[in-house]
Amino acid sequence: MAPAVTGVVFDIRELTVHDGPGIRTTVFLKGCHLRCAWCHNPEGLAPAPGLMRSTSGDRLAGQSYSSMELAAILNRQAPILREVGGVTFSGGEPLVQAGFVAETIDQLDDLHVTLGTSGFASEEDFQRVVRRCDLVLFDLKLMDSKAHQRWTGQNNDCILKNLSLLDSSTTSFIVRVPLISGVTDTDENMQSMVAHLKTLSRRPQVELMPYNRAAGGKYAACGFDWHPGFDEARPVNDQLETFLDNGIDASLI
Repeated sequence: MAPAVTGVVFDIRELTVHDGPGIRTTVFLKGCHLRCAWCHNPEGLAPAPGLMRSTSGDRLAGQSYSSMELAAILNRQAPILREVGGVTFSGGEPLVQAGFVAETIDQLDDLHVTLGTSGFASEEDFQRVVRRCDLVLFDLKLMDSKAHQRWTGQNNDCILKNLSLLDSSTTSFIVRVPLISGVTDTDENMQSMVAHLKTLSRRPQVELMPYNRAAGGKYAACGFDWHPGFDEARPVNDQLETFLDNGIDASLI
């Protein structure tokens, strides 16, 4: 038997209610190729474990598990999770560790599996994990490639390609839009997003997510400077009507 794949996880959070249907256990995996100015999990950016320092003491963000070890932890909760919700893989970006996630899912005991992803991954890694999932929560941030590059450090070419692949798959998906004042909530971005979603063969549900203002507090603990580049105090324009008026089911979460 081949040795189990090993991955790095920075949190396993029980009783989550915004990471898929029902009540879930969410696994947060280390590593992300994007550097979103509003990232609320900076401890998940680097692939290796890292020290977080605060007034309450130091802690290591990141622990290695084999796929067998992680699956065993999740399967111990299976009798409850099977009734009330399931398991969600988030991050960071879980597709950075696609092999580990896929192998862990294969060992789960009949649990509903949700993937939370930015879509920034190779086609091979994206499809490898998506076909094993019941639901994908797909982040869609900025439609303009140059704006995407500016605010996340990468263009959105592979993200839009993977969204198209997801649309042509049999896996259910929801598009999630982080609302960042003056960045993602502009009329131009939202109208472009609506136009793109209307080209998909499956009209996905959209969930709009207000910016988490607590995000900046983690950066100092990780040894990072916090310079978001946008006005955190400015109210966001949720643009709910822009979606609803175009026949797209949308809600604020």
